[in-house]
Amino acid sequence: MEQTAAAPLEVYFDLAEKVRDATGITVTACYQCRKCTNGCPLTFAMDYYPDQIVRLLLLGREEEVLHSATIWVCSSCETCTTRCPNDIDIAGLMDHLKSEAHRRGIVRPKGNPTYAFHKVFLDDIARRGRVFESGLLNRYLLKSGEWKAKLETGTLWGDLRLGWALFSRRRLPLFPHGVMNKQEIRSLIEEEPGAAETEGDENT
Repeated sequence: MEQTAAAPLEVYFDLAEKVRDATGITVTACYQCRKCTNGCPLTFAMDYYPDQIVRLLLLGREEEVLHSATIWVCSSCETCTTRCPNDIDIAGLMDHLKSEAHRRGIVRPKGNPTYAFHKVFLDDIARRGRVFESGLLNRYLLKSGEWKAKLETGTLWGDLRLGWALFSRRRLPLFPHGVMNKQEIRSLIEEEPGAAETEGDENT
């Protein structure tokens, strides 16, 4: 049987230039030494390794990158950035990709706990200038849908007991407290594309 060889993949510079224009990060400097991946503490939870994310960008496969779990698993610890011999800010690149996925509406809080926490945390900061732990936890459980899993496994009751223990020791406030200049904090967050949104997105 005659077999046709697959066409070789080619570098797609347009996407790399678009990333550089938006972030100042030059992904074309990557020569795939994999030092970023070898130092990353979270690769066990990633669908693509950090060096593979960079490679996919260089090949123009933007949709695969923006739909990947890796960009949300990244905790921005910056180990990859400090290990890169070409000074590529890979943690900054992951942050940019998160914002881009959010801007295009690719991600939703349900089924993506990392994104759900990211969103409720920033919403809380934008609303009060600081985090209200009790409210944040409740909104996270509702937005992510994690409360169902916790209810099924019985771990929800353990969380409630822990919450009560913290509250009884005055380690968990019952009412939120804001900061004096909320607008200043809010303006800092709103400068970041795809950051905290209005209440209208609460049920997404």
